[in-house]
Amino acid sequence: MGSPVLPKALAFDVFGTVVDWRTSIARESAVFLAEIGMGERDPAAFADAWRAQYIAAMQGMKASGRDFVPLDILHREMLENTLRDWGADVATLDAAMLADWNHAWHRLDPWPDAVEGLTRLKARFPVVTLSNGNVALLLDMARAAGLPWDAILGAEVSGFYKPDRRAYLRTAELLAIAPHDLCLVAAHHGDLAAARATGLQCAYVDRPQEYGGAPAPDAHHEQAWEWRADSIIELADRLGC
Repeated sequence: MGSPVLPKALAFDVFGTVVDWRTSIARESAVFLAEIGMGERDPAAFADAWRAQYIAAMQGMKASGRDFVPLDILHREMLENTLRDWGADVATLDAAMLADWNHAWHRLDPWPDAVEGLTRLKARFPVVTLSNGNVALLLDMARAAGLPWDAILGAEVSGFYKPDRRAYLRTAELLAIAPHDLCLVAAHHGDLAAARATGLQCAYVDRPQEYGGAPAPDAHHEQAWEWRADSIIELADRLGC
């Protein structure tokens, strides 16, 4: 089988694919847990517990018919739920402190290969986000981490959270290209499977440390994607950048 036709644009999942959410959230949570008297608790476990609510939140949005809200709001709800699960009395916690803790998602560190890889890819392809993050979150993250996006797109722009097919199709529409001319780059097989079902090309970037070395929860969705790489730099090599 020959090589796939090159896409006209690359749309990136961000959390886990471009930035290392677990290490970043654990580092900041260690500080906040100490501030509320829970400094003996494992901050990496807290990061995992906070993130674990993410899929349930996405499913809950769809099942309940709840109107679209930015991810910052859902992250805050998930933070408070996690704290309650860990035995904290959320009602007694300082509101400004909780807001700053929630804002940790705006300050995530990039994977070491991300900025160089994106910069190389950007020289040949438009590079945009196709993330469930809201615009303010992704803009803050990009400025802090030096991520060279051409545009910040995704759920808040389309009005739909992935894996809703409209999130993928609306991104292609906004770029004025056919779905098959857009390639989703992601470290998550479930995200890629949903994108492929809408006609997008798919590039998988392996991030074995996203969950601290634990198996990815969506590994069962793995398919033979158009491209596969161990870093965004390697993806740039494979795409001739």
